[in-house]
Amino acid sequence: MGNLHIIHRSLSHLDILESEAIHIMREVAAECGNPALLFSGGKDSIVLLRLAEKAFRPAKFPFPLLHIDTEHNFPEVIDFRDRRAKELGERLIVRSMEDSIRKKRVILKRPDQSRNAFQSVTLLDAIAEFKFDACMGGARRDEEKARAKERIFSFRDEFGQWDPKNQRPELWDLYNTRVHPGENIRVFPISNWTELDIWQYIEQEKLEIPSIYFAHPREVIRRGSSLLPVSHLVSPMEGEKIERLSVRFRTVGDMTCTCPVESTASTLQDIIIETAKTRITERGATRMDDQTSDASMELRKKEGYF
Repeated sequence: MGNLHIIHRSLSHLDILESEAIHIMREVAAECGNPALLFSGGKDSIVLLRLAEKAFRPAKFPFPLLHIDTEHNFPEVIDFRDRRAKELGERLIVRSMEDSIRKKRVILKRPDQSRNAFQSVTLLDAIAEFKFDACMGGARRDEEKARAKERIFSFRDEFGQWDPKNQRPELWDLYNTRVHPGENIRVFPISNWTELDIWQYIEQEKLEIPSIYFAHPREVIRRGSSLLPVSHLVSPMEGEKIERLSVRFRTVGDMTCTCPVESTASTLQDIIIETAKTRITERGATRMDDQTSDASMELRKKEGYF
């Protein structure tokens, strides 16, 4: 009998994070009656799609993809969202804030007002429409201090609200998925990942991402300490001037409040190096709506936000 050679490979930190996230997704599929996966076309939800592939392929996903579209999103990201869902052959449900506005469920002070804070209304309406009992999203604890308070399985009451002082324990990675009719759970499989982990995983898995994540020339306006991308929704105010700079986006969302950063990072390796050096969280640096108390992340989450 010949010698049997067994090769032991140490698990990397990405292997461990991947394994945890797959376990969480399978737990949702096993314990929840009607879940959905939130998919916007952004980098975090792209990682969620790959994790879902590893968790459930070659079968179809045991849940649809859901996106709450503000109609103020970057067109490159929306095009990517539609194409990727089609390539995977998965069902994509899109619910638009324009419908909420037409129904007077959302009332804006002005047409160019940021819509991020009002996404909760459209999301809660979609949850009620399809009777979802769990929605998986790509939020991570390192993004923002309110997200750092939240459990992986985040319980929401019958009004869709989150109480940071009333959360369920998750000892030994045991998750309580019980909900009463009308209640639901938000689940964050990559909660323990960092922005650097996301980019390293994207490179490792050779995942395609929207082009605006890479450095590109774009017209921007300096407003306070932030850069705002010029668009049909954003134009210079008095005293401001348009500049053309090399920028990239660390996160994507509503064009009226999502800011790029100056960058020359044109490859994934460049982005990884740049991310490793930064000391400012991605939302702290690039989301103007997170920087005001009346639209803080914690307040929005209490009202039903992701």
